[in-house]
Amino acid sequence: MGKKNWIEFNSLDNKKDNKSKLESSKKTFRINITKQKKGKKGKIITLIRGIVIEDETQIKELLKKMKVFCGTGGKIVDGDIQLQGDMVIKSIEFLRKEGFQNL
Repeated sequence: MGKKNWIEFNSLDNKKDNKSKLESSKKTFRINITKQKKGKKGKIITLIRGIVIEDETQIKELLKKMKVFCGTGGKIVDGDIQLQGDMVIKSIEFLRKEGFQNL
């Protein structure tokens, strides 16, 4: 069998490009972290606004890491991250550890 459609690539180049895009977006915008009551029973959520990452896979990756760090559930709604529970302090710690400084 021939290798007609075989393409070799280096995944490290893609990771470097993604990291450079993420680094540039970390420094430019102010990030707001608040807690709110939501729903009929008044459950508390932590709302994180202002993280501007154009690539959807990167923001999903960030959400996944944040959920593991905080030990809670969460989702992305209109570009904002929502975490279940009062996770303001933990989310600030996590974002500082990831290199976000405009908190």
